[in-house]
Amino acid sequence: MKTTWKPHEKHGELTERSDLPDSVFAFPDKRKEPLTDADHVRNALARFDQVEDVTDKERDQAFANIQKAAKHYDVEIEAENWHELGKP
Repeated sequence: MKTTWKPHEKHGELTERSDLPDSVFAFPDKRKEPLTDADHVRNALARFDQVEDVTDKERDQAFANIQKAAKHYDVEIEAENWHELGKP
């Protein structure tokens, strides 16, 4: 799966979530789950199964984006696919 995520380094100048480019979101078309640092990546993983109104294809894309962001921010992911997220 091709990713759309790109790191965004302009944190100090942002005033609102709307200032973020689509490329920093796990779900870029829906602008859900920003991946701007390690804490946000961990949060996106923890809340992945709670995201509503997205297709399986969008979840595939989002998981690929989270994996790319996790690698960039040195966050370890145990799940191999999004179907494993949110399960005990």
